[in-house]
Formats: sequence, C-alpha cells, structure tokens
Amino acid sequence: MKEEFQQFCNQVLSLDPSIRFAGIADGDGKFEATTERKNLKPLLSQEERAQYAITAATRQYTRIRWEYLLGKINYASSHYTKLIRATVPIADESSKLYYVLLLSFDVTADNFHEIIMKRIIPLIRKNTAIFFKKFQ
Repeated sequence: MKEEFQQFCNQVLSLDPSIRFAGIADGDGKFEATTERKNLKPLLSQEERAQYAITAATRQYTRIRWEYLLGKINYASSHYTKLIRATVPIADESSKLYYVLLLSFDVTADNFHEIIMKRIIPLIRKNTAIFFKKFQ
C-alpha cells in the first residue's frame, strides 16, 4: 500500500513545476508517503514536517465538522512569505476522513487553486480505490 501512496505522491509532484512537496498522512497525521521536487532545499526538517502533518490532520477534522452547514471542503491553504501550503482531505461521501494530502507550492504559484481543483482533486477521485482499500 505504501508503494501505491508513493506512486500517487510522485504523480502529484509531476502535475506542475510549482509543486514543491506532496505527502499523504493518515487521519492521525502519520505520513504514509512523501516526495519533494528534485534539488529542493526543504524549509522544514523531517521532524517539523511530521509535526505539521499531525496538526494538519487535526485541523481537517475540525473543518469537516462544519461541512453540514457550510458545504463540502475541497482544500485549505495558507500563504506564507516563503511558500504556499495546502491540505486536501481524502474523505468518503459521508465526510469520514481517511487521509490528508499535504502540498506545498512555490510562493510565486498564482494558479495553485486551478492546479488543486483541475489536476489534483481529479487525480484523487481517480485513485479513490487505493485510499479506501485498507478500510473495505
């Protein structure tokens, strides 16, 4: 399964040159797979990334809690001076969270919304079988 997640992360990274990092974390925030752009100097250490994944998963549960009032969440993003981070929930139709896709983009990526909505989310939908396989 980790192999499939790794392949998925590699596919995400190949979608656009502005994508710096892609990682899949489970509902508890434990990374299942990660990849980063070649020759990239990461801004966070491995431990800091792991901590970030835990907090990102926790925040997704909070966001999903409000979906019944606000509608389904596609992704959440944060714009820092050095990069753009985004988290995409991987949940079933009843909003049960299984995984979180963590992304980072170059700060100059003006079209990150389009990349997520038109390339990454369709790729997630195309690959739902690998995400839900463990739980069926």
